[in-house]
Amino acid sequence: MSIYLQYFALKREPFSIVPDPGFLYPSIYHRQAVAHLKYGLDREGGFILLTGEVGTGKTTLTRTMIKRIPPHVRVAYILNSKLNTTDVLASICDELHIQLPVDVELSFTKKCIDALNQNLLAAHAEGKKTLIVIEEAQNLTPEVLETLRLLSNLETSTQKLLHILLVGQPELLEILAQKELRQLNQRVVSRFHLSPLDKDDLSNYINHRLHKAGAKRAIFEPASIAVLFRLTGGVPRLINLVCHQALVAAYASGHKTVSAKLVRQAAAEILSDRQTAGNKKIWLIVAAVLIVGAGLVAATVKFKDQLPVLTETSGAPVAQLEPVKPIKILEPAAVEVDGVKGSEVEATPQPIEPTAAEPTAVIDSQPTAIANPFTGLLATWGIDSAEVYSEEELSSVADIQQLRMEKSSAVNLQFIEKVNRPGIVWLLAENGYLKTYVISGLDTATVTLQNSQGAVAMDRESFTQNWNGVYLYLWKPPLGYSAPLAVSANSANSLQVNPPVIDWWQRQLQAINPDSERVISGGRYTPAIAQQVLVFQREQGLAADGILGRETLMRLNHLGGEAIPQLLGTD
Repeated sequence: MSIYLQYFALKREPFSIVPDPGFLYPSIYHRQAVAHLKYGLDREGGFILLTGEVGTGKTTLTRTMIKRIPPHVRVAYILNSKLNTTDVLASICDELHIQLPVDVELSFTKKCIDALNQNLLAAHAEGKKTLIVIEEAQNLTPEVLETLRLLSNLETSTQKLLHILLVGQPELLEILAQKELRQLNQRVVSRFHLSPLDKDDLSNYINHRLHKAGAKRAIFEPASIAVLFRLTGGVPRLINLVCHQALVAAYASGHKTVSAKLVRQAAAEILSDRQTAGNKKIWLIVAAVLIVGAGLVAATVKFKDQLPVLTETSGAPVAQLEPVKPIKILEPAAVEVDGVKGSEVEATPQPIEPTAAEPTAVIDSQPTAIANPFTGLLATWGIDSAEVYSEEELSSVADIQQLRMEKSSAVNLQFIEKVNRPGIVWLLAENGYLKTYVISGLDTATVTLQNSQGAVAMDRESFTQNWNGVYLYLWKPPLGYSAPLAVSANSANSLQVNPPVIDWWQRQLQAINPDSERVISGGRYTPAIAQQVLVFQREQGLAADGILGRETLMRLNHLGGEAIPQLLGTD
């Protein structure tokens, strides 16, 4: 282990530039990118695009997706994009373990395509999907791109057989926009452009990587974060390079934390090329100013004798020049995107006019900070899970923990009060984009929200104006529950049978009301059980329909005294 890792009590290198999925920080952009990739993979086939500037984490994100991909999806992962057509086909066949015929007198390209087609048909018959991932796709020649388009034509009578993910720099979008590639561009079913980290996310990104590396305390001082963002622009690879150098510098100088000064010194070494280019521009501007200034001085000297001399005794005021104000360089506004499903159009959403400002009353910015709303919601139930990047993964983790995920649209604050469970909401931020929060509390005046900046309090009116009406939450159904129970309108022979749920209902009902009589039903949902449910619903102010469904079960679950997270302080 490196000495400097021991010095900071780290188990691993926290700022390596190796694309390790275990260190992926789930920013809103990365979560959205995963959702778009999964959306594209769920479609019937075609091209998926993931673009982003150099160092924004495209490869790390891609490997994270591949690591979490379902077993029924086969992946051909091609790193080297500077290949000709035959080499690309050979690489795909090799990745999919496809044997090419030897004795057939056909061209190599024909052999590859025929063998690939047969293999894809066989995989499709077994219920498997096939994904080809090509990194640095901006280097692909038009001939290779056309070959990939032709491969995407491989299909059955109802379905395409191949998904192709192209990962590249922004130039890839310009290449695909060319007229000769319009057919390929029209077959893109999902696309996403990965942006650098926001300024507000940078501190969480650094602490996330340090935590993954084994750190037990904050190492970078707060003042260093603003400097780091200004020098790197939020690009993860540059952040990693500067942070690594800053840690080494802190170790060498005997400091236990990294200051803004150490970050500047580290950046001067790591980003010297960029700074040199910037300095050249500055010196050119300075030189131009000096030349102009020299010309003005010369003109002043030439006409000096022609100008009147002003002295203190002449009574005329002496002219004073105002100091030149420095030019303020404005940083680009950060884009907030979350909660948007994938689509066939460019994933960057268009801004809309916000109706109110986002919450600003910070209650506690450190202990309650939630970088990932999915894992944050699980944490309210006492579940410490690995990073979750999509609603599908959240639902899967919830099922393992015997919880159920629900997502409701076009609801109001009264609905959230009835549910009375922590959940995820999407609010309109000042810049016009949706921002994700975990709602963790309600009272008569305010709504308590949590995100990567900590816990914030927002008045109910502002919340209602900014909220898009979507609410995602978890609840705990009784063991064996799969669907609502109701009395059939037909005969007694068609009564629904679910002994575990009906037994749970009887026990919970007697726990809150010892005078309640136990109904013998043989595990069937009889009219007598339905009558019990109807009475309970009326007493609790619920919709009285005699159906044992989610709302009724949640209410009884809460009254039964189980340790369940709630939003309302009093009931």
